[in-house]
Amino acid sequence: MTALDNIQTNNEPRIRRFKKSIKKVCSKKVIERKLPLIQWLPKYSVGALIQDIIAGITVGLTAIPQGIANALIAGLSPEYGLNAGLLGGFVYVIFGSVKDITVGPTAIIAAMISQYVDYSPDFAVLATFLAGLVEFLMGAFNFGFLVEFISMPVISGFSTAAALQIAASQFKSLFGLQGSSGNYFAQSIVYFFENVKTARLWDPVLGFGTIFGIMLLKCIGQGCSNTGGILQKTRWYLSLSRNAVVVVIGIIIAFVIKQITDEEPLILVGAINRGLPIPGLPPFSTTVGNDTYSFTDMLGVFGPKSFIIPLVSTLEAVAIAKAFSNGLQVDSNQEMIALGLCNIASSCVNSMPITGSFTKTALNNASGVRTTAGGIFNCLLVILSLTTLTTTFYYIPKASLAGLVISAMFAMVDYKIFGKLWRHSKRELCVLVTTLGVCLGVGLEYGIVTGVLFDALIVLYGKARPTVDFYVLKIATADLIIVPLNYTMSYCASEQIRKTILRAARTVATDSYIVIDGTNLENIDLTVASNLMSVAGDVEKRTCPVLFLNFDESIKYLCVDIKPQLRSKFVSTTNVSDTVDVYLKCA
Repeated sequence: MTALDNIQTNNEPRIRRFKKSIKKVCSKKVIERKLPLIQWLPKYSVGALIQDIIAGITVGLTAIPQGIANALIAGLSPEYGLNAGLLGGFVYVIFGSVKDITVGPTAIIAAMISQYVDYSPDFAVLATFLAGLVEFLMGAFNFGFLVEFISMPVISGFSTAAALQIAASQFKSLFGLQGSSGNYFAQSIVYFFENVKTARLWDPVLGFGTIFGIMLLKCIGQGCSNTGGILQKTRWYLSLSRNAVVVVIGIIIAFVIKQITDEEPLILVGAINRGLPIPGLPPFSTTVGNDTYSFTDMLGVFGPKSFIIPLVSTLEAVAIAKAFSNGLQVDSNQEMIALGLCNIASSCVNSMPITGSFTKTALNNASGVRTTAGGIFNCLLVILSLTTLTTTFYYIPKASLAGLVISAMFAMVDYKIFGKLWRHSKRELCVLVTTLGVCLGVGLEYGIVTGVLFDALIVLYGKARPTVDFYVLKIATADLIIVPLNYTMSYCASEQIRKTILRAARTVATDSYIVIDGTNLENIDLTVASNLMSVAGDVEKRTCPVLFLNFDESIKYLCVDIKPQLRSKFVSTTNVSDTVDVYLKCA
């Protein structure tokens, strides 16, 4: 056999494994999971198309004013919020796995990027690209499990703080104030009281009128559906479109006042660049004043805490996907990939970061959307707005948008969870309150990191201080002091176990045995085993015999390997009271 034949022979198993891997990756099941479009497109019908068109247009009527409002929350000009609705819907149609999800800018993400917009709007566009890249890589490398480490109290505390911060940041527009709106809740409140003397008259009148109008329209639609009579359908559509309705009313008021008095008593959004943005690469360098920032400099401005943006974005999207999946399993990794590609594509058209929007997703679901194709018609309506309606957007009062945003924030605060945790889990209430406090006092990104770390410390403390106690069982021949060990004992619990055994040893009387019961013990590590053997040896010498009851074979071998002289102390029996008899027979 030649050397070439030997090489071919040795490589055959590798070639077979490579072919098997390629076949597995390219299987129909994997392709359908990565491209959900393939699953529903062959079964797509005219009826589904009509439903998707209706849902897409209905959502679009809300997405347009919300996009402008979210851009203003971030400190960007309105077109950045509108550009965010251009490509995400098209990309999600191909890669998205939940039909109800509507991607777009959200108030939480807008609030988180506002601190970078102070430098230049280019930072917001680059943040969109970087967030998309991180989300895509996390999904591609199956990091979807990371969202499972963020508990419900942390999410609730973060969402509540975000709602309060966003609402506080809108006080400037609501009251027509001068000066800054602040980057976090505490700062926004301070700035509000500092600038309250600059408040105008008609802006708060229109702003509070907008809030009242939204609440009224919401009440009008209660109990109605699109399957009822004409009156019910009218009330239902009017309620669903309430965001667009109040903004249109605000536009009419501002336009009429302008035509009659030739004055602007209301602060307006102003001119919006007409037309579609020219596609191109995101800005990898920018100029701020007289300073030029390279890509490295821009990354330095973002800093490590910028990784919170894709994490929160993913958390929002996955949480919404689970809420609207009708009990079906949600592929977190696929949602990360879809969201990442949506952001990467959007960054090429001057967009702010996007994610799943709860408000628009709920509206999409209520409108009877059948597939992810509904996002296409939402995007088409945004394109129509950018090309034909920008002159109309000039007259949108900022107070109307502030009222719209504040109204949306009411739904984000989960008031009931505080009472539930007070009654059932004060530990988790502490996590929620800590997360909420840090988010409000320092910033959202610091708050969620603090909440996760605090939660992890509580879990670690529970592992280090497991419930280990002992009880006395009297039998005819002796007193048995039983020390039960349950489930898995990790290294951080070794000191707790040692103290418990020593405490048990101090209670012994004549003819007593300490029985360490491992019936329910599933696993221990080397540290626990070493500590266990060490303290057992000490007690055995100074106080009384120590027996190990019903230890799993693998755990037994680990312990015996550490201290072979205690091999005879391991006994097995179905009745604890027979432990001594079994030991004496074996001895």
